[in-house]
Amino acid sequence: MADDSRSKTRSTFGSYAAIGDSFTEGVGDLGPGGIYVGWADRLAVLLAEPDPDSFRYANLAVRGRLLDQIVAEQIPRAKELAPDLVTFCAGGNDIIRPGSDPDDVAERFERALADLTSAVGTVMVPTGFDTRGVPVLRHLRGKIATFTAHVRSIADRYDCPVLDLWSLKSVQDRRAWDGDRLHLSPEGHTRVALRAAQVLGLTVPADLDQPWPPLPPRGALEVRRDDVQWAREYLVPWIGRRLRGESSGDHTVAKRPDLLPLVRR
Repeated sequence: MADDSRSKTRSTFGSYAAIGDSFTEGVGDLGPGGIYVGWADRLAVLLAEPDPDSFRYANLAVRGRLLDQIVAEQIPRAKELAPDLVTFCAGGNDIIRPGSDPDDVAERFERALADLTSAVGTVMVPTGFDTRGVPVLRHLRGKIATFTAHVRSIADRYDCPVLDLWSLKSVQDRRAWDGDRLHLSPEGHTRVALRAAQVLGLTVPADLDQPWPPLPPRGALEVRRDDVQWAREYLVPWIGRRLRGESSGDHTVAKRPDLLPLVRR
């Protein structure tokens, strides 16, 4: 799907708050001090370029959060902060749960977006990714596509710019994804940040559609070995947490709960 997002000029945004789950927190893009960076932090750097001293940024996202948790915990804080720009990415963890209904998730998403847009400036809404090349999520592609179609329609109704990740071809390479096959790698997060900046009308410093270097062919044995290692390192612990009713975000708090300068002086 072609992106038909509305563009803003870079001078429009003096403050930005990101809300969401692990995708927006930046899981997969580990920075100094063990703190995740991610596409939202990288977008904030680009937004701050015209006036870095006055620009303010908050990241309220917490890994593992479901839509209703984001609505209860993060949207009230975003409304309180009242930034010029909010990115609202939620519902992904709901969609990947067995038995979830993308129509129901979309209805709850729309109620949350209506509440948010009534209280803050611009709200940019990311879509889901096309997961046909992501082994863990390939079988959920139909549900993700349905939710993505809903998100685009909802964004249109509330005049929100859309960060169209479904059509972002540069992240449909396995090197754009972390070893857990669920989160983006640092390069994947970078390309999403560049696309988000484009949607908002910024001139970006790199070509986000730059082709990846060719990969050497992999044999069946190597692929099988990688799959076994992935299952042992990531899949088994993920299943264990689900059986225990635990989340990766339990006991985790937002990394930037206040609107602060990117560089503290």
